[in-house]
Amino acid sequence: MNTDVELAEKNVGTQEGKGEKLKRNLKVRHMTMIAIGGAIGTGLFLASGASVSTAGPGGAVLSYLIIGIMVYFVMTSLGEMATLMPVSGSFETYATRFVDPAFGFALGWNYWFSWVMTVPCELAAADIVMKYWFPNSSDIMWSTLFLAILFVLNFMSARAYGEAEFWFAGIKVITCVVFIVVGLLMICGIIGGHPIGMENWHKGNAPFVGGFFGIMAIFMIAGFSFQGTEIVGIAAGESEDPDKNVPKAINSVFWRIMLFYVGAIIIISWIIPYTDPNLINTSLDNVAVSPFTLVFQRAGFAFAAAVMNAVILTSVLSAGNSAMYVATRMLYALAMEDKAPKMFRKVNSRGVPTNSLYLATIFGFVAFLASVYGQNIYIWLLNLVGMTGFIAWVGIAACHYRFRKAYIFQGRDLSALKYKALWFPFGPLFAFAICIIVMLGQNYGAFTGGTIDWNGAVASYCGIPLFFIFWIGYKVAKKTKVVPLKDCDFSMPSE
Repeated sequence: MNTDVELAEKNVGTQEGKGEKLKRNLKVRHMTMIAIGGAIGTGLFLASGASVSTAGPGGAVLSYLIIGIMVYFVMTSLGEMATLMPVSGSFETYATRFVDPAFGFALGWNYWFSWVMTVPCELAAADIVMKYWFPNSSDIMWSTLFLAILFVLNFMSARAYGEAEFWFAGIKVITCVVFIVVGLLMICGIIGGHPIGMENWHKGNAPFVGGFFGIMAIFMIAGFSFQGTEIVGIAAGESEDPDKNVPKAINSVFWRIMLFYVGAIIIISWIIPYTDPNLINTSLDNVAVSPFTLVFQRAGFAFAAAVMNAVILTSVLSAGNSAMYVATRMLYALAMEDKAPKMFRKVNSRGVPTNSLYLATIFGFVAFLASVYGQNIYIWLLNLVGMTGFIAWVGIAACHYRFRKAYIFQGRDLSALKYKALWFPFGPLFAFAICIIVMLGQNYGAFTGGTIDWNGAVASYCGIPLFFIFWIGYKVAKKTKVVPLKDCDFSMPSE
C-alpha cells in the first residue's frame, strides 16, 4: 500500500486535476520572503507607534509576543498539512477534506473576498504615498499604473510573482535591520553622544498603560499586522520542493518576524516616550511622524521621511502583489473543487490561472472606483473583510486538529510526516482560542459606552454571520455532513 508521502510525491512536478495544472516554480528564498513580506508592512512601519502609545512599552511587547506565539502555532499547523498536501488554495482543500465541504466552501470564499478587496485598498494606499512627492497628481493615474504593474507580475508566472515579492520583502527586511542596529547604537550612546536610560519605561503608567483592555486593543493591531504569513500555505502548491521549502520558510520566518516586530517596538519605546503625541497621529498620509522616521531623524538622517515613504511604497506594492496572487489561486482552487464556475480552472502555458486573474483585476479596479465615488460603500466593505484573516486562522487550526486526529485514527505513521507540528493538540487549540478572543473583542468599545454603537458593532462583526450564512447555506443546499475521521482523504489530486 502506498504511504501518504508516496501519494504526495506522485505530483511533485505539478498540482493537477481535470486537465488543468499549476507549475512548481517557487524556490525556498521565494517562499521565505513571501511569508515575511506578508507580515511586514504598514502595520509595523506606522501602527507600531500607536501600539506603544495605547498599551505602553511593556503592554505592546507582551501583546506582540502572545500574538506572535499564536501565529507560530498557526504556521506550524499549516506547515504539517502543506508539506504532506502542497495544493494551491490549501485552506479550502483541507477544510473540505478534514472538516466539512460546506466549511471549505465558506472558508475559501471568505479568504478570496479578503484578498480581492485588499487589492483596491493597496491601490488607494499607493496613491496616498505618491501624493507625498506629487501632491497634485491624479488618483486614477497612479492606481491604474500600479494595478497594471501588479497584473503583469502575476500574469507572467508564479516565478515572476515570487521574484518581485523577494525584492519587495528584501527592502523591508533591510529597513528593519538598519532600524534596529541604529536604535541599539543610539541606546548605547554611540550615536547621539550619550546612552539612553530606561526612563521611558518608567514614565507615568509605563510599562503597562490601559491595563488589560490596553493589551486587548493591541492584540487586534498585532493580529492584523501578522496577517499574510499564511500565504506560504497558498504558495505551497507552486513550491519547487514543498517537502523542504515549506518547513524551511515556516521555521525561519517566525523568528525573523518576532525579531523585527518585538525588536522594533523595544527600540521605539526606548527612544520615544509613549506620551509623544506623534505616536498617536501615525497614519499613511503622514509618514513624517512614522516611529521609524522619528528615530532615524533623531539619529541624524536628514532624508528619513522621504526614504521611509519609499519603503512604505514597496510595502504597499508587496501587499497588492500578494493580494492579486492569493485571490487568483484561491478562486482557481474553488473552481477545481466545483465551488466556483469551471471557467476559472483555465491555466495558461506558464501555469497562471488567467481567468481568475482577470476577475481579481477587474474586481480590484471596480472596488477602487467605488472608493472614489462611494466612500460609505467602500468603508463597509473594508470593515467586512477586517475579520476574514482571523476566520482563516481559526479555519487552519480547526483543519489541523481534525487532520492529525484522522491521521492517527486511520492508523498512519506519524514518523512518515516530513514536517510535524510541535505540541499537538495544544498548538491548534491555543491558536483557536486566541483567535476567537481577538475576533470577539475586535470592537468591544461599541458595547461599553453606556449605549450600544450599533453601526460600529455591525460594521466590525458582520463578517462572522456572513461566514456562517455561506457555511450553512452550502450545507443545506448540498446536504453535506462533517467528514468522518475514517473517510478523511490524504491523497493528492490524481494526475
